[in-house]
Amino acid sequence: MQQMTVQQLHAVLSEPDGAKPLLLDVREPWEWQLARIEGSQHIPMGDIPARAQELDKTQSTVVICHHGVRSLQVVAFLQRFGFDQLHNLQGGIDAWSRQVDPAVALY
Repeated sequence: MQQMTVQQLHAVLSEPDGAKPLLLDVREPWEWQLARIEGSQHIPMGDIPARAQELDKTQSTVVICHHGVRSLQVVAFLQRFGFDQLHNLQGGIDAWSRQVDPAVALY
């Protein structure tokens, strides 16, 4: 399973001409409303089994949650269905807020 640090994600998102990964946020709706990375797509973890067909199996995707635990589970689940361009964001949105963008709320 591939992991991505918040610094690595920030570098990828900062490249002006680089291909941007899909940012898949799997937290609960109230969490996503409170704090999110701009441009992320929100599908709560519990909805992933029913909505996985909405995702492109070949697109580079970074899965995000609060601390990186739920996203790790979603990555493992999606890999069983042939998704192979997945990264788990280590430390989740909490690490993003603390290390990259302090304007994103901590909770």
